[in-house]
Amino acid sequence: MQLRKSFRFEAAHRLPYVPPGHPCGAMHGHSYRVILHLRGPLDPVLGWVVDFGEVGRVAKPLIASLDHTCLNDVPGLENPTSELLCVWLAERLRLALPALFAVEVEETESSGARYEWSTIQRSRKAK
Repeated sequence: MQLRKSFRFEAAHRLPYVPPGHPCGAMHGHSYRVILHLRGPLDPVLGWVVDFGEVGRVAKPLIASLDHTCLNDVPGLENPTSELLCVWLAERLRLALPALFAVEVEETESSGARYEWSTIQRSRKAK
């Protein structure tokens, strides 16, 4: 069974390594959407894989720490691409949410990134 839970936050950023004149090199903002993807067996008694409330309890404080910030000022996000934001979030959520297998970040309705890892990779990093 797979499920997802999404969150939103607003933030500014600029991409410091793009070529001169690239529009993403200038400070600008996005209404970000973060989608956490989880999977596991369906609990026959509870009828769920994981409690959505638990996912929110774990993820909301981290996502709230990004809201209305300049992402470039957040340690580890000096080059805040959607791809690197996915990895940054995953590194901070994976241990507390063992069913998590992918993090998706949408910076616009038509642009985003998804970081997915295998259970084997997750188990190795958790040790």
